[in-house]
Amino acid sequence: MKVYIETFGCTFNQADSQIMAGILSTENINVVSNVEDAQVIIINTCYVKHPTEHKVINRIKKIQKDFPEKKLIVGGCMVEIEPDKLSRIAPEAGWIGPHQIQKITQLVKSVLDGKNDHLTGISSGCKAGLPKIRSNPMIHIIQICEGCMGKCTYCCTRFARGGLQSYPSKLIVEEARQAIQEGCVEIQLTAQDTAAYGKDTGEKLSDLINEITALDGNFRLRIGMMHPKSMMDDVEGLIDSFKSNKVYKFIHIPIQSGSNQVLEDMNRCHTVNEYKDIINKFRREIPEITLATDIIVAYPTEDEKAFQHTCDFLKEIKPNFVHLSKYKHRYLAESSNLDEIEFKELKKRSKMIEKIKTEITNQDNLKYIGTIQEVLIVEKGKKGGFIGRTNSYMPVVVKNAKIGEFIHLEISDSTSTYLKASNNG
Repeated sequence: MKVYIETFGCTFNQADSQIMAGILSTENINVVSNVEDAQVIIINTCYVKHPTEHKVINRIKKIQKDFPEKKLIVGGCMVEIEPDKLSRIAPEAGWIGPHQIQKITQLVKSVLDGKNDHLTGISSGCKAGLPKIRSNPMIHIIQICEGCMGKCTYCCTRFARGGLQSYPSKLIVEEARQAIQEGCVEIQLTAQDTAAYGKDTGEKLSDLINEITALDGNFRLRIGMMHPKSMMDDVEGLIDSFKSNKVYKFIHIPIQSGSNQVLEDMNRCHTVNEYKDIINKFRREIPEITLATDIIVAYPTEDEKAFQHTCDFLKEIKPNFVHLSKYKHRYLAESSNLDEIEFKELKKRSKMIEKIKTEITNQDNLKYIGTIQEVLIVEKGKKGGFIGRTNSYMPVVVKNAKIGEFIHLEISDSTSTYLKASNNG
């Protein structure tokens, strides 16, 4: 029996796919890398943004057209968020929701028997410690919790992932230990909001980080996205935990808007100044820290003044990475009841943010030229060479290297998105 898995979306969704692959493999089901070789195709969907929704739907349609003889399973967030649409475009597919992935073997056997079972709904199952097949043998992803405590008005993902459910730290640390023993050099902690970890169980993200960095081995720990609101009661603890030389000096903290009014309309539960306070504390204690943030442009209540506040915010904070989303109504999201800003204006604002973003990153990356950086080589480049990460998680491209090694490289050039290096011994 052969199964092919294709994944859309975030690191958490990638880990879901790796778990499904791991579970299938323990049941002697072969997970193949080519869709042509499979009897069953699993499409693990993402539904967070409108463009991704279209990619997912088009892919499901194409798979059915190109491989009508193969069985199809649709998983991921679409299954829980918009089942009616999924029923229309893939009426004969089996379904598996994000909380049901431990039942993947059961579903694969079911669809091969000609059934289209739908395994959906929120459960309390723990994903820590489950078997995984890594897409990159050097990088291990650990889901530390699922769901969130927020009610952001633009978000539909929360309807698929549910409320916060933190996994036991003992299982997480043991999974990290095993991955390091198996040769992994990068551990990624992922969640919808990593800073929310333990708020339902009395544990803390900072303590979890400290437990993992206390493990033997030379590795780097990457902490996934943190909601500012969830960080506020333990900023100092988080900063201290990030000081470990095993933690990438990198924080991903979305702001979404530089306007307090828009943040209130989004129900983000933090202000611009509270966000700045967190960033300033990190930068004061860890000067080399890099910052990634998210911006939603043209939220329905974002007027010209609010948009200008966002532009001013970016110019002041100067994030190293900016993930830009053009606002579009999402199914079930509260903000979908509001009128969207016209497309022409959305496009104009998006271009302005892109310009600011590029100017910031181009200028910021120039400072690395001529410096010697310790770089962890993590993968082969799609266009040749190798890709590594500095201790501040800046991507570096180098011609010759060995995956999994730490090397010192001189940065010879830069772009707005990555650094270029020459080998230095």
